[in-house]
Amino acid sequence: MEHTLLDFNLRVMAPELIIVSAAALLVILELLLKESTSRNWIGWLGLLAVIAAGVSVGMEFGHPPYQILNDSYRVDSFSLAFKALLLGGGGLTILFSLAGGKNEQPKPKGEYYILLLAALLGGMMMVSSADLLALYVGLELLSLSSYILVGINKRDRHSNEAAWKYVVLGGVSSAFLLYGMSFLYGLTGATNLFAIQGKMVEMVATQDQAYIYVSLFLMMVGFGFKIATAPFHTWTPDVYQGSPTPVTIFLAVVSKAAAFALVARVLLIAYLPLVSTGAWNEIVSWLLMILAACSMIIGNTAALRQTNAKRLLAYSSIAQAGYVLVPLSTLGFVGFDLFPSLFYYLCAYLFMTAGAFAVADCIAKSCKNDQISAFAGLSRRSPWLAGVMTIFLISLAGFPVTAGFFGKFYLLTSAVGSNQAWLAAAMILTTIVSYYYYFEFIRQMYFRAPDLAAPRVSVSWAAWAVLAIGVAGTLALGLFPDLLLHELGKIDWHSAFAQAQNAIRQ
Repeated sequence: MEHTLLDFNLRVMAPELIIVSAAALLVILELLLKESTSRNWIGWLGLLAVIAAGVSVGMEFGHPPYQILNDSYRVDSFSLAFKALLLGGGGLTILFSLAGGKNEQPKPKGEYYILLLAALLGGMMMVSSADLLALYVGLELLSLSSYILVGINKRDRHSNEAAWKYVVLGGVSSAFLLYGMSFLYGLTGATNLFAIQGKMVEMVATQDQAYIYVSLFLMMVGFGFKIATAPFHTWTPDVYQGSPTPVTIFLAVVSKAAAFALVARVLLIAYLPLVSTGAWNEIVSWLLMILAACSMIIGNTAALRQTNAKRLLAYSSIAQAGYVLVPLSTLGFVGFDLFPSLFYYLCAYLFMTAGAFAVADCIAKSCKNDQISAFAGLSRRSPWLAGVMTIFLISLAGFPVTAGFFGKFYLLTSAVGSNQAWLAAAMILTTIVSYYYYFEFIRQMYFRAPDLAAPRVSVSWAAWAVLAIGVAGTLALGLFPDLLLHELGKIDWHSAFAQAQNAIRQ
């Protein structure tokens, strides 16, 4: 049966259309509902939309790459894999948002779920866009929605402060990105990344490359902020601490994964011709390796002095960003084989980070205390919750039989395979340093007496659902890593970064 081009485009863009349609519907419902009406069911509708979009993404796996809007928007294995990851993180965020108890103030409003869907849509646009304009639109949709989500608790001073810092520094980073993009456009006369790549092939062979490096440095500054790498990380602890915990999970998982996809799209398409001149290994790889090393060192050492649970996990997130940069920085040495290890680690990071923040939030709400000391004696007050947190912590630390262990092992092999022994050494040493602050939680839970006045830890069914998914994912990826890696190995990652023929199936 023949399909028209419109039918085809609607089908391959179904995930985005589902999310934007759900957001539009929720806006209308929010306007029509009375102020006294509970908005929880709006969250359920949002979660249903995310699940439907995930099913739509799964149905497109295994098909040839597609080009839409003159190759400005691509539906390929790279974008589908990242969309599945983003939708998984978005679903966990919405589910945990539904976990708020009756006494929690302020309660999530309808606009909260609408903004979550809008931010998720921006991330999905980023991972599929192959044009500077489309990339920037997706980035700003994600960023602007995130700024509002961080400050959604209008009466919370910490939330307001976090939102203000995020807006200011986010605007600065966007300015650097736009300035770098303007150089690319001025040099090549194109906004499509593949057209830029074609012009860049001519330029690196015949012209002065100084302006190419200027654009690269400007964009690297913007990238550094978006993925929260040192020395562009200063906003992260304050924003993660001041945000509502579901928003923190969204920023740590969904926003960061989308930003990594943005970095990969731009660097591995627009600047890939630098590989032929050797400039990639001499400049781009070293820039990424320095950012990775700085993030691992600063993130892990700064976490040693933290007493607030969310701030500590924020610094841990900075260090994790450094680990994820390792395979990307070694592209010029190991090629596109880096993607299975990078994506595996992002999947592991999703489960263990979302789970750790969820436990910290449950403790903070029950004890009215967000310090690490609130975990004292948790093994006696709530042994199941202590056991769950232990699994997340040893996975973050990289202990065997967990997803974090195999994730770091595969990242380490990419550093060793590229003959960057110093980077591998930095990974090992900073991982050892991280044991101190991860085990501070365990020391509090198992070797400190509980406060006699501490209340019983209350965990809602929705929070338990998020924790159960986190534990299942962390252990499954740790016990059976080859299952995911085998599937990731089937993906033609290279097709996302090379010109592909139009493939419209009849």
